[in-house]
Amino acid sequence: MDNKLDLITIGEGLVELSSRQSLTYAETLNKYFGGDTLTTAIAAARSGAKVGFISKIGNDAFRDFLIGGWAAEGLDISRVTCVDGHNGVYFVAGHDTGHKEFAYYRKKTAAGMLSVRDIDEEYVKSAKVVYATGITQSLSLSAKEAVAKLFKIAKENNILVAFDPNFDPKLWTKEEAREAYYEVDDYIDIIFLNLKSDSLELWGIESPDKLIEMALDKGIKTVVLKSKARGGYFVGTANKNMFIPFYSDIKNDSTGAGDSFNGVFLYELSKDKSPFEAAKIASVVSGLQVRNIGAIKAIPSAKEVADAIKEQNEKQ
Repeated sequence: MDNKLDLITIGEGLVELSSRQSLTYAETLNKYFGGDTLTTAIAAARSGAKVGFISKIGNDAFRDFLIGGWAAEGLDISRVTCVDGHNGVYFVAGHDTGHKEFAYYRKKTAAGMLSVRDIDEEYVKSAKVVYATGITQSLSLSAKEAVAKLFKIAKENNILVAFDPNFDPKLWTKEEAREAYYEVDDYIDIIFLNLKSDSLELWGIESPDKLIEMALDKGIKTVVLKSKARGGYFVGTANKNMFIPFYSDIKNDSTGAGDSFNGVFLYELSKDKSPFEAAKIASVVSGLQVRNIGAIKAIPSAKEVADAIKEQNEKQ
């Protein structure tokens, strides 16, 4: 079957309400949408990728806002189904105060109704890459089963499988996250890890070299390790390791920066770029994104990225 989609992601879409002020004093909130795999999908789409998003959406007052917004971003939402239920909401604020506030309400939302019935084999076979996260797994048991089915079909059809644990202790325990990871680790070709929140919390490893070695020994082909303390990304393959520094020290809001990096990285990889070339381009995208407010609203356009890369090359 011809590959019609560069990337398929699965997960939740959330309503984002944000303010530069503290939530204590903010009189108005800006409305948009977010969610980790949705951010990944839209970052890839804004870079030119053809992206499919698998999700459930609740029939509450935000339904049309969400579904309309995702369609306007160019996502293939043919596998987004509407169900009786509500959509998750998160608040991000306090940027001007220097004390970022983040809170979300996502229990028993529509996205948690994702199940193996939402995974269509022919649809999966139309993609070059599939991607999911631990956050998607944490939504519900049925969502975790859906991720496993997505990955299994992809692996059986030689489609690249990418995963990010994206561990958050507010969502589930380390033990639950590790167990969910080991249910799908045999399928994974590409893994994204945060040195602090993933590798140190889940495996107790703080050495980039050891972590990359562990992942490669498991049969994972490409490892991308983000380290805020080291100021960049460690990219590892069986033949080569490279460090890619962050694009910019300017940061106003890092919400979703790692997710957008992942989307652009996977899109560039689907175009036969090397992991190291893909990481350099993705680093520019996330570096531009963090200069503005909002997980998805702040994702730069393809032209903005091209202009930044051109400027970067001229300085070298």
